[in-house]
Amino acid sequence: MPRVPFHYIDLRTFCYETEDEKRVEEALRTFLPDEFDVDRVESTGHHGDRIIVFSARVERANDVRHLLDKIRDLPDFETLLDELDQRVTDNTEFFLRLDKQAAFKGEARRGGGLTLRAKVEAYPAKKEAAVENARDALLGDE
Repeated sequence: MPRVPFHYIDLRTFCYETEDEKRVEEALRTFLPDEFDVDRVESTGHHGDRIIVFSARVERANDVRHLLDKIRDLPDFETLLDELDQRVTDNTEFFLRLDKQAAFKGEARRGGGLTLRAKVEAYPAKKEAAVENARDALLGDE
């Protein structure tokens, strides 16, 4: 099995007072392997409203592969590949926003509500190498 050139992938979403906590967590879990641990932190918004932050850090290679398989299901996956140069920073981080409503339905779509941040392995730690490694990882076994 090919190695996965990510140190980790972080997923994060917010649950606002008007949203159902279980549904928001379920949306995040769309991209995670079964029984994966999700962190839950309660916070308070600017106007005193309750905000729950759900997050998960994926580090094990098989778990990363599971998440990447979900990303490959994006309807505009080819466009994502074309945008990698804009989505990978000089610090070798890859960013992607995912649609929280679609994720609740079990679908992978780009949009708002879920944030994916991945630290791409690159030696030397240069953006160009990170973009190429991210591309290779996203393409998988194709």
